[in-house]
Amino acid sequence: MISIVIPAYNEESVIVDTVERCRKVLAVIGDENSEVIVVDDSSQDKTGDLAEKDGARVVRHPHNAGYGRSLKSGIQKAVNDIIVITDADGTYPIEMIPSLFEEYKKGFDMVVGARKGKNYDESFKKKLLRNFLKFMVEYTAGRKIDDINSGLRIFSKKSIVKYFDTLCDTFSFTTSATLAYMMTGKFVKYIPIDYNKRVGKTKVRLFRDTLRTLQYITEAILYYNPIKLFIILCFFVLLFSALSFAAAILLHFHSAMLLGIGSVLVSVLIFGLGLIAIILKQILSTNRFKNNE
Repeated sequence: MISIVIPAYNEESVIVDTVERCRKVLAVIGDENSEVIVVDDSSQDKTGDLAEKDGARVVRHPHNAGYGRSLKSGIQKAVNDIIVITDADGTYPIEMIPSLFEEYKKGFDMVVGARKGKNYDESFKKKLLRNFLKFMVEYTAGRKIDDINSGLRIFSKKSIVKYFDTLCDTFSFTTSATLAYMMTGKFVKYIPIDYNKRVGKTKVRLFRDTLRTLQYITEAILYYNPIKLFIILCFFVLLFSALSFAAAILLHFHSAMLLGIGSVLVSVLIFGLGLIAIILKQILSTNRFKNNE
């Protein structure tokens, strides 16, 4: 019934413990047809061999392809429709999977473990960047989101594969999945979980992965609700216009008045382009619906 998919890259120090914890959880659930899939993303150590020896199905990548691509590979190879994803580094409380499963059975399309605790907050810089990304994702989705990129979640294979073309192949897979589900009216539930200190060295590159996440947030806005991006652009142009008018009045800069008027006209143009983007989105959605009939 359940397939647990674990992306792993150089995690030989903890992979056996992770697999065994997953197997114990599946035994508690009482699922005889369950499986644990470890996707070895071209590790340079014995991650794949140790996982296989411990009874997991191992999917091997010929070269390092990224976190999201590993999840896609594991999901595609899964024999069950109910998918649970978790990390191999010991950070997620795998023992919470039965709780996620109970919520999932109530009819939610995705249930996510929302991380809490000191190990999740970490440094001020990381917390600041996380809160900024959270604000952007919440603005895009139009709802409060407890954890935008938690790696412990449960969903249907049939449901998520439809989004694969728009989901990130790297670190932002979970963020893009969150947006895809919320922007298409899926039911997403969050339950709080403790977040443990990872075993080994983190693979996350804070600045690079933040930029990639911003890229996929922008793409999600354009794909699912383009008017929101144009509204942001209009806001900044109108703000510049207001500052120009203020400079013209207070400092008697006549050229600033012309700049302010021009900015207002540009904002009108931007908003008009946003309306055209909405119409094009509706046309594409209609054609896609007809093709699926």
